[in-house]
Amino acid sequence: MIIFFGPAGSGKSTQGRAIADKYGWRWLSVGQVLRDTGEFDEILEKGELVDDQEVVNLMNKQIDFARAEGMEIVLDGYPRDIEQANILLKESKAGGRDFFGEIEAAIILSVPKEELLNRIQERGRSDDNMDVVERRFEIFEQNIYSILPLLKERNVPIHEVDGLGSFEQVTERITKIVQDVIPAPVVWKDDQAEAIENDALEREKSYGE
Repeated sequence: MIIFFGPAGSGKSTQGRAIADKYGWRWLSVGQVLRDTGEFDEILEKGELVDDQEVVNLMNKQIDFARAEGMEIVLDGYPRDIEQANILLKESKAGGRDFFGEIEAAIILSVPKEELLNRIQERGRSDDNMDVVERRFEIFEQNIYSILPLLKERNVPIHEVDGLGSFEQVTERITKIVQDVIPAPVVWKDDQAEAIENDALEREKSYGE
């Protein structure tokens, strides 16, 4: 299991989906799972956060479905904060899954804030007003720095990846890391890359955080 972290506009949803498709794995985005329920649209459009326990319950179900199908998993921005991480730790101690023991790597996409704002303005999603974007960026900064120490304590390898450049360049940087932690055959062909990028971009408009 690999986790992608990054603020809005970093490309984490695009790259996470691309890596999952490249290897035939399951991509699970918190935003996608929440929106698929249809219960949290108003909260998400305001840039607010859904209750952590509800998110954990929903994501655990999706992880269980993927595992039952024998799928490797790419998680998009989950756990999103220290509260969710602590819930997962508590459940592990209670005899459930050792969530953090299943993580092969955490990948953080690093993009300057000015570039993030430019990308967000270009993608034109309905909930991408600047106030919401600023709030999401603040939340990400707070959350990632609270989660990283916990990941390090659990010996989860953390890789910071330069998110600047073309889609292919960033994907290649991530691919090198993935091959080191989970050597696997590529299932897509070179001519599929553009279609996968376009599909991932559309999903990010609809589902990205």
